[in-house]
Amino acid sequence: MSSNILNIMAMILPILLSLTVHEFSHGYVAWRFGDNTAKSMGRLTLNPLSHIDPIGMLMLFVVGMGWAKPVPINIHAFRHPKRDLALSAAAGPASNFLMAAVTGLFFRVFPGLVPLGGDTGILLFLKLNLFYFLLINVGLGIFNLIPIPPLDGSKILRGFLPDGKTYIIDYMERYGGFFLFGIVLLGRAIGYPVFSRLIGPLIYGLVRFFSGISV
Repeated sequence: MSSNILNIMAMILPILLSLTVHEFSHGYVAWRFGDNTAKSMGRLTLNPLSHIDPIGMLMLFVVGMGWAKPVPINIHAFRHPKRDLALSAAAGPASNFLMAAVTGLFFRVFPGLVPLGGDTGILLFLKLNLFYFLLINVGLGIFNLIPIPPLDGSKILRGFLPDGKTYIIDYMERYGGFFLFGIVLLGRAIGYPVFSRLIGPLIYGLVRFFSGISV
């Protein structure tokens, strides 16, 4: 099996788990703040089939940017709409950082889990799964903090904006997804991966902070 195929296969389970917990966390915190929407729609579950968007999953491998099914949130169900929406949005990235921190601790306590050049077969595959679980959770957490809709960072930012300025985020939500995809596609066309260059150092730095692994 080629190394590229092995790496892709080793990413599948970490991606499924990371996205599932991320979306579940949004719904759970929203539910605790009084919004029953996700629960009533069967989204308050850790079943990946309830959260994974096949096209979004495919695009993650094709263009390096994908998505899960967004958990529906009804801001009008919150007692404190701006604050509760911001905290519900922050729950997704927070869950990713928590999973990354726990995984990184495993690498620090058991350094033999780090994939090495001499590893082969099922041992290498299992080590790669664990390493990609760390890397993907850090990447997912940081990427989602970018304050551009529909990413979580925009909803977190909305919670800090004065009431008279929240229209900025509402307006951006119409075009934010297209803008993000445009940046990704333009970067691939000109050979300059914008997001990788901007947030790559943050991702690698946090991976090193959690696990001691230099990427």
